[in-house]
Amino acid sequence: MLVKVSVENFKSFDSQVELSMISSGKIQSLKDHKITIKSTNILKHAVIYGANASGKSNLVDFFGLFKRTIQNNIPLEAVEWYCKNREENKTKKSSFEIQFTLNNRFYAYGFSAILNERKIIDEWLYELYQDGSYKMLFERELNKCPILGDKIKLNADEKKRFEVYAEDFKGNTEYLFLSEMNRGKKYQNNSKLLFFQEVYRWLRGNLYVIHPDTPLMDFEYYYDDKSLELINRVIKTFDTGITDVTVKDIGLEELENSVPKKIYNDIMRQIRSKIEENPDANIHLTMRSKESIFNISTDENNELIVKTIRLHHGKSFYDFRFEDESDGTRRLFDLTDMLLNSKDDVVYVVDELERSLHPKLTEHYLKTFMKFHEEHQNQLIFTTHESSIMDQSLFRRDEIWFVERNEANASTIYSLDCFKERYDKVLSKAYLEGRYGAIPIFSSFDWEKEV
Repeated sequence: MLVKVSVENFKSFDSQVELSMISSGKIQSLKDHKITIKSTNILKHAVIYGANASGKSNLVDFFGLFKRTIQNNIPLEAVEWYCKNREENKTKKSSFEIQFTLNNRFYAYGFSAILNERKIIDEWLYELYQDGSYKMLFERELNKCPILGDKIKLNADEKKRFEVYAEDFKGNTEYLFLSEMNRGKKYQNNSKLLFFQEVYRWLRGNLYVIHPDTPLMDFEYYYDDKSLELINRVIKTFDTGITDVTVKDIGLEELENSVPKKIYNDIMRQIRSKIEENPDANIHLTMRSKESIFNISTDENNELIVKTIRLHHGKSFYDFRFEDESDGTRRLFDLTDMLLNSKDDVVYVVDELERSLHPKLTEHYLKTFMKFHEEHQNQLIFTTHESSIMDQSLFRRDEIWFVERNEANASTIYSLDCFKERYDKVLSKAYLEGRYGAIPIFSSFDWEKEV
């Protein structure tokens, strides 16, 4: 589970800011919204408010940059992502850290970089303890070999191999050492270096970052009869008019006409590559364009089978294609993946969750998400402008956060728990009245009439 994130010198964040998922000890409501790991209570949700251009999306971008750097390296466009409030920030380090739990252990992993040069300066991984102490697992500094902590005792063979890896990596400012230790490296089941693999897999596979126009890519639910039945039951509760979701076979020609040519060619190239690698394997690929969902698989003769979904409305004679639906309905299908994903210990970070949704539909979705995952250690962190869900019956005060620009035009983050409020306080009204800040401040405009 996610415990805390901190970021410095990134977009609108100048000095270091933190978002914490550790619960407040003084709030007794909605106890099922927290998970206790060892003696630490961790919240399952965080809803983030703020005016336009306050920095909410930049917080989501922090997670995106973190994942992209781990998967590849610092993206090219990040050369402009330092905080531009001060001239010296262009050459100053930007720092990124995520604290999380994995297998009942607490970790802090992070790195710092000169974004304008796409140069990684430092990198670190620590195991954290409840008493405030920590154990260093590894560190690396610019132009130096990565080093292990003193308490990591390796056998002679592992020590020799690690020294070779570290020496080969010395001076590398383009990639993260965590990523390097997962490129073709094999570990024994009892290896003292397994933390490299475990931490890397959690950060890559358990952290989902979803922007307003980013569809989720894991739609296998639509091609399993049991899951499709569940999909139908869920969709009916949202009052979209859809009474049945079915799967239909289509030809390659329809697929080719529905997606950009480059994407289609990339898909075909990827499938051919998989078939060449393992001709006997069953290929299964699900893809999503802005307005369509497709599933591509192979039969025993390696012939391609393409399927898509069709939607039925009440007593209508014809079925509807996915692209015929409204933006709000398509958005619901995107978000439905988060409901049905049975994987545990997943963190969803969503920018503008309520996009194209009615306020009551947003509320219903959130309640449904909480219900589906009440037994899971999954977390939902999202930005929104929807004040109607700022309700203490839906979220705890320590789950509600605000992002606001200060006098220096830098973003700050603070929790509603900073304010002393009664449990019967109408939070949405107080927020719109400006009690908590993080709302637009308008100036007047004087019209000059022509004489």
